[in-house]
Amino acid sequence: MTTFDKREEGFEKKFAHDEELRFKATARRNKLLGLWAAELLGLSGDAAAAYALEVVSADFEEAGEEDVFRKVRRDFDAKGVAQSDADIRAAMARLLDEAVRQIQA
Repeated sequence: MTTFDKREEGFEKKFAHDEELRFKATARRNKLLGLWAAELLGLSGDAAAAYALEVVSADFEEAGEEDVFRKVRRDFDAKGVAQSDADIRAAMARLLDEAVRQIQA
């Protein structure tokens, strides 16, 4: 194996590792977002955990995070929870940072 081949293999492994961490952090963020939203929706215990799983599952509808945002937005609107789009997106960003910290710990 040449030096170039070893470097290429190293880059491929790093890319795969980074993608796995990104997936885990996003899934963790979505769970944390679901728990945050569940509290605002007045859910607790098993109902809150089930709702958090719904939010995680919503992420598989399409690429990106808009599907998760729309789920939370629709649910807030349906229950009359007063959170702006900016509030939800800020929570998503804050909780992604928290999810990354949790995974790195």
